[in-house]
Amino acid sequence: MTREPQRFTILVVPEHVEDRGGASVEDSAVRSAVVEATGETGASGYPRYVGHGIVADIDPSTRTVEAVLVDGSELDYGLTALVTS
Repeated sequence: MTREPQRFTILVVPEHVEDRGGASVEDSAVRSAVVEATGETGASGYPRYVGHGIVADIDPSTRTVEAVLVDGSELDYGLTALVTS
């Protein structure tokens, strides 16, 4: 039996940043949040995680953010959400 992770850290980062000048992805983030499993499945069909103003459907096997809302809104163009842990 496989257990889904109960917590992830999500970073919201600019997509266009190609050379961070040695900075880590974490240092380039415009927002970060620890999200925790709700036990629900989102509209995308993946488990829903919530925390600090972020609601995300995350594929736990690939750690891919399949859907995300930040403070109730979709991400602005040019931003992407990444799972780091």
